Amino acid sequence: MEIYYNCMYCMNKRVRVMCRDGNVYEGTVVNVDRENVYLKVSGGSGRVKTSAFVPPYGYGYGYGPSPAGEQILTLSLFTLLAIALI
Repeated sequence: MEIYYNCMYCMNKRVRVMCRDGNVYEGTVVNVDRENVYLKVSGGSGRVKTSAFVPPYGYGYGYGPSPAGEQILTLSLFTLLAIALI
């Protein structure tokens, strides 16, 4: 529960997140719920993704290129090891 409160403190701030599997992500915390933290990251393919699951027939209505190549990355709070302001 402590990581949840740390993420809430970092809301709308730029952070670096380290996960238990060794991956490191940088972005702005845009939302936090009891299970996930949502980071706005720049770069990438220019498509918005909020899950690792891609529907078999592609994305539905409303999913398309995002401005300036920004993406929303969803990370499970369970997998987070550390979060730091940058």
